[in-house]
Amino acid sequence: MSTNTAALRVEGVTVSFGGLRALNDVYFEIGRHEVVGLIGPNGAGKTTLFNALCGLVQPDHGTFFLDGKESAFPRTDNLVDLGIARTLQGVGLFGDLTVLENVMIGAQHLAQTGLISAALARNGKDENRIRERSRIALERVYAGGLAERRADTLSYPDTKRVAIARALVSEPSILMLDEPAGGLGTQDIEWMNLLIRNLSAQMSVLLVEHHMDVVMSVCSKLYVLNFGEVISSGSAETVRRDPAVIAAYLGTGA
Repeated sequence: MSTNTAALRVEGVTVSFGGLRALNDVYFEIGRHEVVGLIGPNGAGKTTLFNALCGLVQPDHGTFFLDGKESAFPRTDNLVDLGIARTLQGVGLFGDLTVLENVMIGAQHLAQTGLISAALARNGKDENRIRERSRIALERVYAGGLAERRADTLSYPDTKRVAIARALVSEPSILMLDEPAGGLGTQDIEWMNLLIRNLSAQMSVLLVEHHMDVVMSVCSKLYVLNFGEVISSGSAETVRRDPAVIAAYLGTGA
């Protein structure tokens, strides 16, 4: 069923909100340098699972393993130390800051003096170190030329690049992408697919995505959620042919 070589593994994850059970006995794992997709219809529990992995939701039950070692589910304030980074569906950039400043906020854990509101740390070596790492992160998503632009002047595809750079600046071993292709056109989706493949050479990538051409293209393994339960898992081809998945999510046209 599982191996201790998985970068991340969870078992028996159950989350309830009042009388509603959002997740029920969910299992999944992601190997090192693997791209894994979570798919399913709206309300299936994908975002709830992401939030449980990021400390935004506390599971009722479940076991969390990182690099084969059991530990408590993460808190939001120790994600960086665990090597986990996440992007958000809504991008979440600060429009009145430059692109570089937005990415630097993602590196605030490197600043000994911390971050106060939107004011970046101004402590010599710390700021220079953060600035350099932020520029490198922008180069990794081919957005180095945007560094001095205000975030509110960017096109939507460029905001996606910056949001990923902000996650990459912490140099995670596990990158969680929440609908990275959402709102993108065909050309930008092709670029996103290439970026995800390139990133998997340095880290594991877990993504929630509705664009089936993306998950079928980049994911080595898929988990399909429906009504809070995993109804299928395996390769993209295996999942696509699963009658339960066709009935619940893909439809006969798939």
